[in-house]
Amino acid sequence: MQRRQFLTAATSAATALLSAGCEPAPRALQGGFAGVDLERGHRLRDLLAGGQLPAPAVLRRAQVVVAGGGVAGLAAARALRLAGVDDFVLLEQEDEAGGNSRGGQVAGIACPLGAHYLPLPGDDAREVQDLLEELGLRRRVAGRWQYEERHLCHSPQERLFFEGEWHEGLLPVQGVGAATLAQYRHFAAQVAALGKAARFTMPALKSFDVKRPLAPIHQALDAMLFDDWLTLQGLDDPHLRWYLGYCCRDDYGAGTARVSAWAGIHYFASRHGFHAPGEAAPEEREAVLTWPEGNGWLTRRLAEPLRAGGQLRTGCSVLRITEGRHGVEVDALHHATGNVERWQARRCVVALPVFMAARVLPSPPAFLQEAARRLRWSPWLVANIHIDAPLQDRPGAAPAWDNVLYQDANPGGLGYVNAGHQRLEPGQLLAGPTVLSYYQALGDQPQGREQLATQPWTHWANAALATLGVPHPDLARRATGVEIARYGHAMAIPVPGQLAFLSKIGLQPIPSKRKQLSNGERMPWLPTPATARLAFAHADWSGYSVFEEAFTRGHAAGGVAAG
Repeated sequence: MQRRQFLTAATSAATALLSAGCEPAPRALQGGFAGVDLERGHRLRDLLAGGQLPAPAVLRRAQVVVAGGGVAGLAAARALRLAGVDDFVLLEQEDEAGGNSRGGQVAGIACPLGAHYLPLPGDDAREVQDLLEELGLRRRVAGRWQYEERHLCHSPQERLFFEGEWHEGLLPVQGVGAATLAQYRHFAAQVAALGKAARFTMPALKSFDVKRPLAPIHQALDAMLFDDWLTLQGLDDPHLRWYLGYCCRDDYGAGTARVSAWAGIHYFASRHGFHAPGEAAPEEREAVLTWPEGNGWLTRRLAEPLRAGGQLRTGCSVLRITEGRHGVEVDALHHATGNVERWQARRCVVALPVFMAARVLPSPPAFLQEAARRLRWSPWLVANIHIDAPLQDRPGAAPAWDNVLYQDANPGGLGYVNAGHQRLEPGQLLAGPTVLSYYQALGDQPQGREQLATQPWTHWANAALATLGVPHPDLARRATGVEIARYGHAMAIPVPGQLAFLSKIGLQPIPSKRKQLSNGERMPWLPTPATARLAFAHADWSGYSVFEEAFTRGHAAGGVAAG
C-alpha cells in the first residue's frame, strides 16, 4: 500500500504540472532487455545440471586457456601478453567481453551497462596504476603523477535529492540537527582510528599475506554485521544510517543488515575516509575516472589487442575444465555454430564466478566447493533511459554526474548517472538528448533474482520512471526508450566470516618455480587460489566486486600461468 500510495502521489503531481502547462501526454516507450543474455546462461545451467554434455566436435590447442572474459580474465590475458605469451585463448560466454564493466548504447548514445567509474588508485593498486599509465590516463609531470583531466569526472560530481530540493554531495547535511552532525563526527573519528590501527587497502588482498595474516581488528569486524557494530557505537541517527546503507548497496549490492562491519569500514578506510561536514577532504583522493560508457571504456581497450590477435572468442560458454598431470582440457559450447570445442593447454586461468567454477570442474578442490557454499550474490539491474531534451529540475544544486534520491522509493534504488556529463562541448550537459543510467541493487530482496528473470522489462522501466519522476516531473514526456540490463549474480556480498575464510585460501605458495609476476613484482605467495594447473581469478575471491580486486587477482593469475 505504501508503494501504491507513492506512485499515485507521484503521478498526480506530475499530471498537475503537465496540465498547468498544457503539455502533451507521456509517449509510448520503446525498449527491452540488453546486456547479459539470461537465456544463454540458463541454457548452460540446464546443460550442466543434466550431466550429459555434448561431445566435442573440434580439438584445438593453446599454451594457456583463460576461462571468462570479465575484468579478471582480461587482466590475466594482458599479463600473459606482457610476459611474452601469445599462444593463449580467452573464452567469454557473452558477445562482448567486460563482465559487469561493459558499456552499451541507447539511440546512438554511449552509456554504462554496469560499473560506471574507477576511483584514482592508490599505491596498493600498482597493477591498476600501470594499466592507467599504459592507456595514457596517468603520467608523471615534474616528478608528480597527473591524470588526464578529460577522463576525470567533471564538476559538479554528485548531488542528493533531499526534502524536495537538490543538495551538493550525498551526505544529508542541510537542515539536519546538531545530534546528527555529532554522529557524523563520531563515525568519522571511528573510521580514522580504525584506519590507523590496521591496514585497509584497495585491493583488499594487499592487506594481508603469509607474514602478515588477518589482523585482530579485521577479525573482530569481519565476525559481525555492520548494523550491529553501528549499534554498539551508539550510531543510530537515521540520516547517517541511510547514507551508510546507500554506500554498502553501491559497492556490495546489499545494505548494512547483511554486510560485515569490516566491509562497512573498508568502504571508507581503504580509499577516501569519511569526512564529516566542515572537514576538508583531499581533492585528489575524491576524484574518479569516468566515461559516458562507464568502465566499458577500460574493458574495450583491454579487449582490443586480444580481438586483433585472434585470442578473444566470444559467444563461448565453458562447459567443463578437467585438470590432468600434464595439462588441462577445456570444453566450450560455441553458440553461433552449436559445436563443442575442446581446448588442450598447459594451464588454465579460471576467471569465472565461483558458483560457475564449481560447476564446470568435475572434481572441484575443497576450497572451491566451500567457497561456492559460503558466498552469497546480489542481483542488480541498470535501467538506461533515453531522454530527447533536458529535464525540468527541482530547486537547489545544479545537474550533476551522480544524482541520488534520499530514501528512493524503489527497493535498493541508487539514483542515476548522466551519460552526457562528460561531454567536452561548452554547455552540452544541459542541452540535447542524453541517457540516464538508473541503478538498483536487489541483494536485500528475498526474491530479487527470480523477479529479474520473470518480470517484463516494462515492470523495471515504469518503476524507474516513477521514482525519478519526483525530482523530474517531465521525465515521462521526455523519455523515448528504456533498456534494462540484468545481472542475476552481479557481485558477491561480503557477509560476516567471509573475509577470514577467503584470506586463508589466498595465502599459499605460488605453484611454480617462477616467483616473479608479469609486472616484475616478486611474491612468495599467490594472492588468489590456485592448484598445480589452475589459477582462479575473479572478484568473488575478494568477497565483493570492484575493478581493483578483479584486475589485481587476474593480473597475478596471468603472471603465474605464464611461468
